[in-house]
Amino acid sequence: MTLFLEVRRAAERIATEASHVHLSEAGVEELTRELAVMAPAATLDPARQSLGDAELDLAYAITMNAINFGSGWFPVLKKRPGLSGYLTLASALAERFEQAGPWSARELAKLEGADCAATLGQEAQPEAAPLMELYAEALRALGAFLERWDGRFEGLLEAADGSAERLVGLLAEMPFYRDVASYDGREVPFYKRAQITVSDLAETFGGEGWGAFDDLDSLTMFADNLVPHTLRMKGVVQLDPVLAARIARGECLESGSPEEVEIRALGVHAVERLVASLEAAGVSTTAHALDHRLWDLGQSPAIKAVPRHRTRCTFY
Repeated sequence: MTLFLEVRRAAERIATEASHVHLSEAGVEELTRELAVMAPAATLDPARQSLGDAELDLAYAITMNAINFGSGWFPVLKKRPGLSGYLTLASALAERFEQAGPWSARELAKLEGADCAATLGQEAQPEAAPLMELYAEALRALGAFLERWDGRFEGLLEAADGSAERLVGLLAEMPFYRDVASYDGREVPFYKRAQITVSDLAETFGGEGWGAFDDLDSLTMFADNLVPHTLRMKGVVQLDPVLAARIARGECLESGSPEEVEIRALGVHAVERLVASLEAAGVSTTAHALDHRLWDLGQSPAIKAVPRHRTRCTFY
């Protein structure tokens, strides 16, 4: 069984066993009709934009995704006007790369939490200090990881040899990428950040060169907290009243708890159902393409006005 098939099968199993989160087939049908006639939104994500230099783009995509987590802390971040927590961080890192270039592997290996806070504009946010320390730990791990290829970002892509699955497997050798939960005693793989690294590279380089992957369309949805929330707001995913009330109160869900795993898994399975439903309606798409569309939809004020689940972890 391939890694991506394992993700899909685990999510499907949980969809049949879940106690707190459920899929609405009527919601799938309604959102299918909406998506079938909806023009894709123009993305605002800096991780999918070119910085104007191929080597800079490569280093940025890999480095940004090394710290593409911490949504449980985003409410305490100092945000740029009109930008979410993620877009604030991604924009700040992009500016650092444009002004000073990427950190080398040796520089990454020496970073501290204060360095991350300064780069990301969070020096005056003491509540964000634990997240900045985690970012520094993630970047130090990336620096050490890249030394396998003499510190070359390109070496990682050469080792993947055009395989999305191989790149995900390589990235998952770093602990903060090892995104595998447990549910009822069985493993539930997600590999959110490793998969989105592949997708960002493919989009940045237009499917050419460092963005060419033979198995790109095997990627699943990137299981975070925004896309499942978008699916909930669109009537596709439903939460039991107790869980919905906990989320509305701003209560953090424990990483790996049954409720948190069910939310992420139902997101993955719902996207698979939507892909199949759209295909049946004559609209060709993939799970990763649909993830981007749902993430863009999730930027709307109406969807963001309703609290989504928060979990403090290194996976999303």
